[in-house]
Amino acid sequence: MATVQLSYYSDILCIWAYVAQRRLEALVEKFGAALAIESRFCPVFSDAWGKIETNWKHRGGFEGFNRHINEVARKFPHIEGHERLWLQTRPRSSASAHLFVKAVELVEADASGGEAEQPPYFDRLSTRVSWELRRAFFVSAKDVSDWRIQEEIADRLGIDYSDVDRKIRSSEALARLAADDQMSRKHGAEGSPTFLLNEGRQKLFGNVGYRLLEANVHELFHNTAANQASWC
Repeated sequence: MATVQLSYYSDILCIWAYVAQRRLEALVEKFGAALAIESRFCPVFSDAWGKIETNWKHRGGFEGFNRHINEVARKFPHIEGHERLWLQTRPRSSASAHLFVKAVELVEADASGGEAEQPPYFDRLSTRVSWELRRAFFVSAKDVSDWRIQEEIADRLGIDYSDVDRKIRSSEALARLAADDQMSRKHGAEGSPTFLLNEGRQKLFGNVGYRLLEANVHELFHNTAANQASWC
């Protein structure tokens, strides 16, 4: 069976990306190793306070955004949400959490012999780290922009934080995060989550249902097998 690549852009602090995780899991359950998932970040909450203060200025500010988050969480029983999000805890930026994940990706690549030996998406340590960051924020209302919280997650997953720290200090992780930003701009992935297929020619953005994702992926498998251009 041919391989189809899905590029997935998200922001750790975005509740819609938190919701979408289950849909990614369902895609992997359906298509297995034939679906190659590339995970990248887009800077939706790079200035979280500025974004909320500007976009929610006339809708209640942080309190209004908190109500919005709680309303979204109640619609999706497969996720948990802390009722005090953005009230009790207000991360300044998602960028430091993204930088942490990029550093873990580099550490993981070194340990496995390079990018070519990358394990399946849900077997990757970096995927587990991203999920733990989301859980720490959305379920436990922890400030995941804080390096100490990130170190706690690394320790819990058996990651030597000194290895992560070296990737950050050397700017390798920063370069990798900058590459994500460049790719998100190139492909117009301005929101979280964004799903790109067919080398960026197919773009699905936001709260996209599983059936629509599945149909787009299935169409690409069909067209690849038939050696046709995708009209999806």
